[in-house]
Amino acid sequence: MRATGKGFDNTYARLPAGFFVDCAPAPVPDARLVFFDHALASELGLAAMLEDPAAPVQVFSGQRVPTGARPIAQVYAGHQFGHFSPRLGDGRALLLGEVLDTSGRRVDIAFKGSGRTPYSRGGDGKAALGPMLREVLMSASMHALGVPTTRALAVVTTGEPVLRDRVLPGAILTRVAASHLRVGTFEYFAARGDLEAVDQLLDYAIERHDPALRSEPQRAHAWFEAVARRQASLLAHWMNVGFIHGVMNTDNMTISGETIDYGPCAFLEAYDPSAVYSSIDQHGRYSYGNQPRIARWNLARLAETILHRLGADPQAALDRASEVLTAFPRWYEEALWAGQRAKLGLRVGEPTDSAAPEDEPLERELVASCLTLLQQEQLDYTSAWRSLADELEAPARGQSTLLSGLASTLSSTLSEHSALHAWLERWRAHCLALDRRAGFESASALEDAARRRAVALRAVNPRIIARNYRVEEALAAATDEGDFAPFEALLAAVRQPYAESDVLRRFAEPAPAGFDARYQTFCGT
Repeated sequence: MRATGKGFDNTYARLPAGFFVDCAPAPVPDARLVFFDHALASELGLAAMLEDPAAPVQVFSGQRVPTGARPIAQVYAGHQFGHFSPRLGDGRALLLGEVLDTSGRRVDIAFKGSGRTPYSRGGDGKAALGPMLREVLMSASMHALGVPTTRALAVVTTGEPVLRDRVLPGAILTRVAASHLRVGTFEYFAARGDLEAVDQLLDYAIERHDPALRSEPQRAHAWFEAVARRQASLLAHWMNVGFIHGVMNTDNMTISGETIDYGPCAFLEAYDPSAVYSSIDQHGRYSYGNQPRIARWNLARLAETILHRLGADPQAALDRASEVLTAFPRWYEEALWAGQRAKLGLRVGEPTDSAAPEDEPLERELVASCLTLLQQEQLDYTSAWRSLADELEAPARGQSTLLSGLASTLSSTLSEHSALHAWLERWRAHCLALDRRAGFESASALEDAARRRAVALRAVNPRIIARNYRVEEALAAATDEGDFAPFEALLAAVRQPYAESDVLRRFAEPAPAGFDARYQTFCGT
């Protein structure tokens, strides 16, 4: 699957016609570029093509199709909240084509909100400005946090209103993804009994994402394991940064292991495993704490589509699928645990990382009890982890940084929080023991080790995320007033999640009291 040269290509369009339909973007009356990621365009090797000042707005509104591109709407199915929809597809999206970025990686360039397609199912195929800007902010935050994600390249307003619960300004998002292959893509063909198409799709997916597996004798099994491992890693990332996807349908799970479709998504404020912010998730299927289980459920649906490739003998094929699905929780826990140890400052690298296997029970208990206390005290998830660095640097002060955050959210006095005080003392004592084991003995050496551990803590625990109330402020200003300054300020902030700048202080502040209890997000369709 080599490049045909610089510029656009579309290898997916070389699959049989049943995988997609050709579809042109709808005309727009008054396109205006309101967001453009110049750095990402350079990474994609598109800077030269977009040198003409008029090119970005024309290309990203769909009014000029670049040479080599071929706009298509992809077909797929999906389990939506557990119920199978046999035919979904790109109802308001188009795959414009593919480019090779400057590192030689093939990526998709796709539109969202570019008009009706044969898969629109009665919808208008359009998108409102607010949800498209939300995707910019959320994907930028996730990318800066190191979470695998699709990315936003551009947003163009169309000059055309769209009707949702009210009249809103229309917009088109340009999204960059490793690919748009989904679990639901495989489900579409398997549900029709079209095993030849499933085979073609599987071979394409291996060539696109796992070419090293081409010569594997059991390459379908090896590929399924690779997909599952990517999802285990992705879900661990989500959980460690407090991200809730909100709509983990199988058509929203990518084969590449990237986060896709930022609809009713949110970041945790107060820690709560049952947290749900999606207006359409009435029973908590996609709650924060349920996400790893749903990922495994989705992978089981993927396994069902390729059983014929996992072995000629049905039982052997089931055994191979079960082997991967059984291993998934372990892979997820390993990735989650690595992140949790780092978040507690227990994995900081040599010479201070002197943990031994016998430390693991204590450290796991420290993580578990920390999460229990965060939930009991309704502490802000992001701020609580971040404050641990301060706890290491100033353990002797009378009032801790972590506990001081309670004053604005709880009516009780700080002296009543003996459990938190006790946990902090046990955690600090373990950190001190690790430093002494690493050879730090003098007071000055231990202080230096604590500072180094604090630096490591601040490098993995973000100060700034795309906080829900700040996102809503930015979207309201852009949508209702045409004021993009709050959006641009928030975007600049989430791109610096670990910065200590006083200028960004307001973006690190938790939501006002009561905001989280009533907050809902919507799918944006």
